[in-house]
Amino acid sequence: MLERPSRDNPRARPRRASYVRMSIAALALVFSFLLGIAFARTLDERPEDGRAVTSVRTLTPLPQESPTPTVTVTVTGP
Repeated sequence: MLERPSRDNPRARPRRASYVRMSIAALALVFSFLLGIAFARTLDERPEDGRAVTSVRTLTPLPQESPTPTVTVTVTGP
């Protein structure tokens, strides 16, 4: 009347494996949380940009020369 538990039963997992999985998942969550905090602190601590500096310069135009004349030559065959 007493039956041995079947090894084919999917619910009959060892408890140690589930604790290991839960521990790994918890460590992964803690690691990702700490990584997010480190990333946020890095963004906050970066150096601030200085004030915007605008410089105004007036450029004088270069002297322009008159264009060179062009000549069109038409050559006809013999």
